[in-house]
Amino acid sequence: MKEQLHTIPIADAMANAGECPFCYIERKTEEHSMDYVLGHGASYMEADIRDMTDREGFCRRHFKKMFDYGNSLGNAWILKTLYLRHLGEMEKEFKNFKPDSVGKKGLFSKKDASGNSIVDWINKRESTCFICTSVNNTFSAYMKTFFGMYRDDAGFRKQVANTQGFCLSHFKVLCEGADAELNDKDRADFYNTMLPLMQENMERVYEDIAWFVEKYDYKNKDADWKTSKDAIQRGMQKLRGSDPSLPPYQIKK
Repeated sequence: MKEQLHTIPIADAMANAGECPFCYIERKTEEHSMDYVLGHGASYMEADIRDMTDREGFCRRHFKKMFDYGNSLGNAWILKTLYLRHLGEMEKEFKNFKPDSVGKKGLFSKKDASGNSIVDWINKRESTCFICTSVNNTFSAYMKTFFGMYRDDAGFRKQVANTQGFCLSHFKVLCEGADAELNDKDRADFYNTMLPLMQENMERVYEDIAWFVEKYDYKNKDADWKTSKDAIQRGMQKLRGSDPSLPPYQIKK
């Protein structure tokens, strides 16, 4: 398949796949979103952008990443108008709140039916994140591109089969995508290739972790580490996605 603009990120991910090409895509997409929100383009100075970030807010994980990114003034601008939105909503919620109208809920009641308008407001606030939404939307588009390439390009299918598999989190998304995007024949080919690939590479990472443990036995102190030196971070990534050893993404000087 001839490389096109929308296929370049997929090809780039395959070239830098490591334990999971989609971890790479997700990380690059998140970095692009961080640059958009806080980078040198100063999107945070535009009222319409801050209106969007005010509406959706940010999750705890992305607040930490925004702090680590390093643009203190940009973060302050974003927080200033975000607080104004929160304060306006809070004043309205507090003014209309009536404690005696709150119904008692059991310990295992559903969160979306708390019976407490303040709790419902905070739950709604915590349910959205501007960066999460941006990453998820872009990631979904890349997933469709991936399956378009997988359907139409035998060379790409071979390239995927020669990777080290995927993390379990992204493999789940990949299976969902295969069920939705592929016909019966292509879906059968996908699973016939991917299931052995995942089995083989999960076992490979396990063997590295097991040898890492054995290296701490005094009998093995002079033995070769083989491929186990970075087994911990690769093992964590393979189970849940994202390499925990990567440094924080920071604004380019």
